Formats: sequence, structure tokens, C-alpha cells
Amino acid sequence: MSPQQSNATRLHIVTGKGGTGKTTVAAALALALAAEGRRILLVEVEGRQGIAQLFETDALPYVERKIAVSPGGGEVHALAIDPEQALLDYLDMFYKLGRAGRALKKLGAIDFATTIAPGLRDVLLTGKACEAVRRKDKAGWRTYDAVVMDAPPTGRITRFLNVNDEVAGLARIGPIYNQAQAVMRVMKSQETSVHLVTLLEEMPVQETVDGVAELRAAGLPVGGVVINMVRPVVLDSEAVCAAANGQRTAVAKALSQAGLGGARRGGHAERLVDPLLAQAHEHAERVALERRERAELDELGLPTYELDLLGDGVDLGGLYRLAENLRKQGLGVA
Repeated sequence: MSPQQSNATRLHIVTGKGGTGKTTVAAALALALAAEGRRILLVEVEGRQGIAQLFETDALPYVERKIAVSPGGGEVHALAIDPEQALLDYLDMFYKLGRAGRALKKLGAIDFATTIAPGLRDVLLTGKACEAVRRKDKAGWRTYDAVVMDAPPTGRITRFLNVNDEVAGLARIGPIYNQAQAVMRVMKSQETSVHLVTLLEEMPVQETVDGVAELRAAGLPVGGVVINMVRPVVLDSEAVCAAANGQRTAVAKALSQAGLGGARRGGHAERLVDPLLAQAHEHAERVALERRERAELDELGLPTYELDLLGDGVDLGGLYRLAENLRKQGLGVA
């Protein structure tokens, strides 16, 4: 049993509009949660192998495998859920098909079943993650302290998680129905949180707002909003106003004093003024836009967390820095 292990496993579901970095945030959250000796499972359900790329490891098989150790000694295990394999597990668990189930896969019946019944696919994907949440060892302790799911994008997250509606047309009794009920008990429990990743841009923010409304309407537990790839404000208000007001002479003089050439008309410093004023204007517009988007997110009344833009991209070292940032802000604490 890990030092922080308890008899309750938290489920953190991470979603976001495509391009917002939700997989990166999910991976960083798993690392943050693994601090102080915790044991975390990071689950991928979309088959993109994004987790393997972030942790610079081989493609994840359909088996739980340790992929990282946190600075505090905790472990991050990962699982890429394959719907076909999950269906074979399901058939073996409830119908004891064994080799017959594998024969069905060779005949293409597994792929056929998940294609004509997409609701079944979602039950299998969510069900596998929820099984890890409920799993216990022989002593009765939960296997993992937390499970982090890199979930589908915001536009279809509610439908994906609300499997009760998805299976309504498949079955109202029997193992499939019972499995869906068990999944929903986990999804709507106090131990589950759905976190939404966004950028300070109009479309991602609007999709986040819409996603929160849909999740709340479905009775699914919304956690917090992670604002990713936050860029620094490089000019203070006074500098932005000076540039916006076209104070060419003052700007040219300042450049000259900085050793960038003469300030007279035609001088090197003076020739730098126009492109610098243009960049300052663009920067001011971006800052104003980001303030408006932040205000819209504030209206959701949810905890917000911010992660800086990593200029060189996200490598393994950067992932650990993001994880530490989340911990300092309180998202990776429990």
C-alpha cells in the first residue's frame, strides 16, 4: 500500500477542444498526483498513442505498465484502452467465451459490433477505466490512488461519459445495462471530476463554456478549468499606450539610448519604430482579447489553473515542470 493510499480512488477526466493540449495536461496531472508515493493510472481512450509520445516510450500495449516515477517516489502507470480487447474482456467476464471470443475477433465480429453500436464502444472504454477505479487488492485497499483519463474532446465528452443514454437503445436489462449502471455510479460520484482544458482564444473558451453547461445538465461532476499555453505579457500598460498613440519620437529616442543606432529620421533606431509599433499594437490586441476570455471563464464559477506556454515544445523535462506547476496551484494535491 502506498503512503497516501486510501480506500477511495479519485477519477480525474481531462477533456478539451482539439489543439488545446488536453493530453499534455492529463499527463502532467498524473505526474502531479503521483507525488508523495502515490500510485496513479493514466488512461488513454482514443487510440492516438499520445501518452507514449509525451513520455518518450514505446507504443502502449493493452496492459497497465509503469512509465514514470515522480520526484516524490510515486508511480505513473499507463493503459491505452483498445475497444476490441475490452469487448473480449467483457465477453469472457460475463459469458465465459474464452477462445470463442478470440475467434469472433478473427471473423471481424468484434469490430462489427462496436461499429453498429457506438454506445457499446463507449461503455467498454469508460467501463475499463471505472474497473481500475473500483479495483482492490487482497487486503481490500484500492489498487490506485487516482485514475486520470485522457478523454475525448469537449464537443462529445458528455455523450461519451453519459453511457446510460448511449445504451438505452441496446438493452434495458442484462449485463450491458448493469455495466452501464456501474459506470454511471462512478461517473457521478463525489470522487470524480471532469476538468476542461482551454486556451485564451474565442473558440476554445466558447467550447469550454458550452461543455460545462452540457456536463452540468447531465449531472456530471465538473472539476476545474485549466488554461493552457499562457503567453507572458511583455509590455506594461504605459508602454502599450505609448506605442498605440504613435509616440514615434519617444520610441526612437529610447531605442537610440539603448544603443540601437541614431534617433534622427533615417537613422537605424528610427527605422525600427514602425515594425515595433506594429508588434506592440498586435500585443495590445492579444492582451485585450485574453482579458475578455478570462472574464468569460470567471463567470463559470469554477476553479481555474494556468500553465505557461513552453516555447521549445513539451519534452519530458517540460512535462515535469508543468506537473509541478499544477501541484503548486492545488490541482495535483488530491
